[in-house]
Amino acid sequence: MFIITLTYLKPADQIDALLGAHREYLREQYDNGMFLMSGRMVPRTGGVILATADSRADIEAVIELDPFNEAGMASYQITEFVPTMTVDALSAFRQA
Repeated sequence: MFIITLTYLKPADQIDALLGAHREYLREQYDNGMFLMSGRMVPRTGGVILATADSRADIEAVIELDPFNEAGMASYQITEFVPTMTVDALSAFRQA
């Protein structure tokens, strides 16, 4: 399991100009089962994505496709973790 933290590098108006393309990218990752949850930070300085993948390399490859990344609008931090406790609705993601 991975937590991807995006930090915006450009002003909000430039971020907003690519928001539609970024959301389409997110939808594609939801459709392929990689992204589980995403949203903006408060205050709006970036975003957070909860993702699942076989490897960090898979996550890095998908981040390369983000329009925010392609345009140099955001930096990314990837944190891998092993979920050992979850609510029942997320029990499929638990690992021993």
